Formats: sequence, C-alpha cells, structure tokens
Amino acid sequence: MKLISLSPSLVAAIALTTSALRGTAQEIPPIAPPGLNLPRVVLMSMGGTIASRGDTRMNINNYGGPGSPRVDPEHWVADLPDLALIARVTTEDFRPPQPPPAAPGAPPSTGGAGGTTTEQLYKVARRLQELATDDKVDGIVVTHGTNTMAESAWFMSLTVNIKKPVVFVGSQRPWTGISGDGPLNLYNAVRIAATPAAGGKGVLHAMNQNINTARDVTKLSAYRMDTFRSIDLGVIGVADPDRVVFYTEPLRRHTYKSEFNIANLPADSKALPAVECVYAYTEAPGYLIDALTEHGVKGIVVDGTGAGSPTGGATGQTEAIKRAQAKGIIVVVTARTRGGRVQDTPRRRESGIIPADNLTPEKARMLLQVALAKTSDPKEIKRIFDEY
Repeated sequence: MKLISLSPSLVAAIALTTSALRGTAQEIPPIAPPGLNLPRVVLMSMGGTIASRGDTRMNINNYGGPGSPRVDPEHWVADLPDLALIARVTTEDFRPPQPPPAAPGAPPSTGGAGGTTTEQLYKVARRLQELATDDKVDGIVVTHGTNTMAESAWFMSLTVNIKKPVVFVGSQRPWTGISGDGPLNLYNAVRIAATPAAGGKGVLHAMNQNINTARDVTKLSAYRMDTFRSIDLGVIGVADPDRVVFYTEPLRRHTYKSEFNIANLPADSKALPAVECVYAYTEAPGYLIDALTEHGVKGIVVDGTGAGSPTGGATGQTEAIKRAQAKGIIVVVTARTRGGRVQDTPRRRESGIIPADNLTPEKARMLLQVALAKTSDPKEIKRIFDEY
C-alpha cells in the first residue's frame, strides 16, 4: 500500500468520518474523505463464527445456536472505523435465515444455523458474477464459517468469471471473544481486496495474515488460530502491517480461465450431478459404494490410503468400484494423507480410476460435480482434474 502524507484538514475530515462510523452503522460515507481516492470494496456476509456473538468474552467455543445474537455486516464496519482509511466499504448480507429459538422444554440444539447449501453457493456465485462487471466495485470480501469455507471459496473459483480480487475470510473465535481473531482478519481481507495485485489470482483465502489460494487451502485444527494452510505449496502472499505482498502465482485454471461459469451450470442447484465421498481404511466394506450406486449417484470420490488406494479384498472397495464403473459411474481417488499428489500410474490407468492430484475429497467432489454437468467422458474428466 502507498503511504501518504495527510494535511491537518484531511486529518480532521477523517476524524469526522470515523466518529460518524462509531456512532451508527448507517453513516458509511458514500465517497472517501477529501483527497483520498480509495478503492471500493463490497463486504459480503455468509455468516460463520466471525458473525457470531458469545454471551461473555470468555465464550469462544459455545455460541451461534438458534436464536443467538449475530453480527450484521454493518456492525463490522461500525466496529472497525479504520476501514474508512483503506477502502470505501459497502455491505451485503447472504446469510441464511436464522432458525427460531427452541421451544420451551425442547432438547437444546447441538449446533448453529446449519451448514452452507449448494443453493446458497449458487446465489453468491451469481452475485459475484454481477459484481465482476460492476465498474463501481474494485474488490470483494466474503465472510464465511471456517468449517466449509475452503469448499465454498473453491466453488467460486471454479464458477465465477472474475479478475477482481475476491477474498474469503473468517475467524476461529466469535466477534465478541477475548483475543478474537475476527477484527484483524477482516481488516486484512479488506486490505487485500483493495490491492490491485490481488486481482487475477483466483479466489483467495486470508486469515492469520496469510494469503492462500482457494484450491490449496484446508482447515487443519478445530480451534487454533493457524488452522488454515496449504499443505504442499504454502502461502502465495502475506498481509504484513506495512503492506500486502505476493510471492507466487497460481498456475491451475480458475475464475476467468475456468470453463464452468455459473451461467452454464444447471439452473437449479439440486440438478447438479450427485457425487458422494467414501473413506478408505482397513476392511472398509464395498456395500457403501454399492448403496451409492443403487441410489443413483453419478460420481464417487474415494479418499484412499497412502498414495490414493482403495481397500482390496473380495468384499472391499476395489470390487465395489468395478461394479460401480460397470454402471457408468465415474470414480475419482484422493489421498487421505493430505500431502502429496495421487499419481497417474499404469495400474491406476488400467483400473479406470481418475487421480485427483492433491485435492481434498470435498474439493474433488465439487470439481467432479461441475465436470459431470458438462461431460461423462472419463478422458475429458481426467483432463479437467489435470488442469484444475
């Protein structure tokens, strides 16, 4: 970011702006303070821990149930008046409706409002595609729950034709928690979205000052701050206090290079081809794959042992995979080690199982879904996994 020298009058204008922001969330300035030509960033909420409030500052792991208070997008802007010095921020809310509190005498809820749905991903992807052509928008930040954030960001990277910066961000602790990571994560995400160098790199993920690609990032710890990492390839940049710095470029196809634009997918999210995941382990049975075959799935992702191997045996996964393939089901294999590629060996080519490179099973599932919406040719699908 370029450092600027502020005149006394400009400092006064900024002070008035930040004072207004503290007073009410609705007083976001439509233009920057005089003398500052700031980037325009849309802050879009998809919910999650960063949009949650605990009942005490020490409540950092038991929050967000039905009826619990939430943090609206405009509250973030009001709580972080510092944003007014780095971008002109407007907000949009794409959270699902909050379920009502449990009725008296009903058992307590075991979780929050529920996970992200494909229908919700469709809505966000379509909105991002609209923003891609809006000359009044320079960058976009999407807040999301950390449990499935990497999947959602990957879906956007596959389906939205955009060169503007798109940054997914969340937090491991609620907005109200002591030592909460949400405020700095959100501030840095806006900084990244306002940085022109962040454009054209596909959908990015930014937490704990690290910048990862949506393709490679994964969550590795339930509660720790450094939970998100790209195991094989590492970060592509950092959001340091002085400036946002990038060191590498993603080479796999994404966003404006992708062939899976949201406009070309089935109009109804429920019409996406059904793809499910199974796990490989000692004596894993084949009947789970048989059941999925009978249920009518179009693809199966096997999270394989070692370098991506299903379990064998007459009653194991290997024989069930053959039965599924005989019925036209595409089978893709990932490696449960989470590090290293599934390689294209002669034995694997003979089996007809498609290697998913180093994708996690949930991301391989999404890629297989959009691929099957376009083609059922195994050679074409293998080409897609090689390129994405």
